[in-house]
Amino acid sequence: MDIKSLRQEIISKTIEYRQLKFAQKEFVPGKTRINYAGRVFDEKELVNAVDASLDFWLTEGRFSEEFSEKIADFLGVEHVLLTNSGSSANLLAFAALTSEKLGGRRLNAGDEVIAVAAGFPATVTPIVQYGLIPVFVDVDIPTYNIDVRQLKQAISPRTKCIFLAHTLGNPFDLDTVMELAEKHNLWVIEDNCDAFGSRYRGKYTGTFGHLSTVSFYPAHHITTGEGGAIVTNDSQLARLVRAFRDWGRDCYCAGGENNTCGKRFSQIFGKLPLGYDHKYVYSEIGYNLKMTDWQAAIGSAQIDKLPSFCEQRKANFRKHKAILSKYPQYFILPEATENADPAWFSFIVTLKDGIPFSRDELTAYLNNRLIETRNLFAGNITKQPAFVNRNFRIAGQLTNTDKIMNDTFFLGTYPGLTDEMFEYIENVFSEFLTF
Repeated sequence: MDIKSLRQEIISKTIEYRQLKFAQKEFVPGKTRINYAGRVFDEKELVNAVDASLDFWLTEGRFSEEFSEKIADFLGVEHVLLTNSGSSANLLAFAALTSEKLGGRRLNAGDEVIAVAAGFPATVTPIVQYGLIPVFVDVDIPTYNIDVRQLKQAISPRTKCIFLAHTLGNPFDLDTVMELAEKHNLWVIEDNCDAFGSRYRGKYTGTFGHLSTVSFYPAHHITTGEGGAIVTNDSQLARLVRAFRDWGRDCYCAGGENNTCGKRFSQIFGKLPLGYDHKYVYSEIGYNLKMTDWQAAIGSAQIDKLPSFCEQRKANFRKHKAILSKYPQYFILPEATENADPAWFSFIVTLKDGIPFSRDELTAYLNNRLIETRNLFAGNITKQPAFVNRNFRIAGQLTNTDKIMNDTFFLGTYPGLTDEMFEYIENVFSEFLTF
């Protein structure tokens, strides 16, 4: 048997294996766990993964190029740089803005960055790690995004950047944020990790700011296991992100390529001798945060499913809302930002004041009956151990952020949920709320 035939046999066996190994299991109420998130895939992801493995091209390769192009085509953007996680994507996007090559617009230690405390740490930690000052603004309930009225008051002469996530897939008020950014000459980074496929005024989130980030962790809209991406339409920023991602090197040749610029041995950099090999010139203090081709192979299959995944998330959001809208005396239910069409990461719920049970009592009841819940990540990040003694500024009061820390949780909307699961969820809520 020749190599080509053997490879095809391996692929055929992979399809057969997937059908046996990952056949859908029957849902048994009270015995089958209802996860808040999970990977949804078919034989195409396994075939791509095996195909990449047979190439044994372990760094970025043909699947990385394919995956990047699919993301760029989906969002309608110029540059997509793959990385090893969404958190790394946030770090790299922020790092790029600290480059000396940006001149007077670079971010410097001591500058201020507008953020929110009700969210995931990876949107805030790069600010701290580079010595800048997070300025925390309260959020709105029930959109759970930054309160743009307070945002306007938070901007100071030291403000240089706005770094915000679209909370749980719900876009923040991009009209106001981008208007303020233009007025005050601020950078904008969109953390689009929970909102890949969401729209604002018909345009995909992640395409408004100077830079945006995506996560492919299994809980997100599509998955490569670990993985992420940075998105931009700015060629200079794309070059800077690539440099920080690839050890800080100035060279932008793709893996396995040489002398793309045509000047590999004829330039002067820093205090190096004339003609020093450009492939080993380092213009930034960088990292190695690239994605493997094996991960990209999975992502290339996953992204083809993204439109249907987004529609299923929206449908599952509506199912949760139909269940919990029966109890208006207890719950504040989520609402989409005006002009937004969220591909919801989850269904977020806040308990009203003065009701006869706590968030923790309800979530314990749900989890004991195998219905997973999650809090809104850090709650109020200023009260997390890692941030208590850090240098930050709070603009106004974090009243809603504290409310979220104490009284908010979310349920899953991922495409793996079934009608039988929703029927069980409805019954469990009814049992708990029957006093």
